[in-house]
Amino acid sequence: MLDALDLQLLQALQLDGRAPFSRIAAVLGVSDQTVARRFRRLRGSVGLRVIGVTDDALLGRSSWLVRLRCAPEGSEQLAGALARRPDTSYVGLLSGGTEVLCSIKPRGGQDEPLLARLQRTPLVTSATAQCVLHPFYGGPVGWLNKINALDADQEAALRGPSAEPAAPPPVLNDVDETLLALLRRDGRVALTELQAATGQSESVVKRRLDRLRSSGVLYFDVQHTHELLGHSVMAALWLTVAPSALASVGESLAAHPEVRFAAAVTGVAGVFAATVHRDTRELYTYVSEGIGALCGVRSVESALFVRQVKQLTYEPGR
Repeated sequence: MLDALDLQLLQALQLDGRAPFSRIAAVLGVSDQTVARRFRRLRGSVGLRVIGVTDDALLGRSSWLVRLRCAPEGSEQLAGALARRPDTSYVGLLSGGTEVLCSIKPRGGQDEPLLARLQRTPLVTSATAQCVLHPFYGGPVGWLNKINALDADQEAALRGPSAEPAAPPPVLNDVDETLLALLRRDGRVALTELQAATGQSESVVKRRLDRLRSSGVLYFDVQHTHELLGHSVMAALWLTVAPSALASVGESLAAHPEVRFAAAVTGVAGVFAATVHRDTRELYTYVSEGIGALCGVRSVESALFVRQVKQLTYEPGR
């Protein structure tokens, strides 16, 4: 299990993925070296990675949840192939390895007929896709904000710059695209490396980064495993909700500590949620009492994650 300082560091990075270790150390009351040492240790123990993520909705791009039922002997191969794609962000094995669930952001052109190609794959017995219509929780607001490792003053001191999405969305140039590509591999990549890759001055790089962040196009998320935080069970929930209750159900889900992602989606089940729990008994209690208490929820379908194959980045063998 992680100690209090580990949890504080994780939440600090969720608040501002590029916060200097010196600022984090000052707020937490430890040395810079202690923060750097804990960061390195967490990279190995919980797979800690800070990743730059593009909010594609602000750029007019859609996100999809694709659910594939497949032959058990081919699920690992299929999940691995999807995880290697640059347009997938989350890939997991469900239901004892008989299903694959992934989040995908098609880039257009040759990527558009992906679902059609998957349906023709011999290992896939059925495929469904749901477009994310409205996120209730997730994205720029990461689950680590719910662990309450920091007090209010510490959160205020560590919170990153606020974003104010603009309309119309900003137009990305070549420098922006290069910066985003590098930050998608490592959200804490050094400024000198960003300068070298773009051929721009430090002031230009800083200005472009500030613009990307303030517009909401770029945010930083923290990749980590959940087991060492005491959560051995991860679940996918599809909620069939009365249309008039979509907003209230979604807002309630966003406040639940178990929910790491929730969104209104297309299809019969109008709400999807990904949750974490200590064990299956806690999941049962959450579904029967937490979900059961929400007005407008007509039914719930649940499935357990066997393994998360990709979480923002793909690292074979983890």
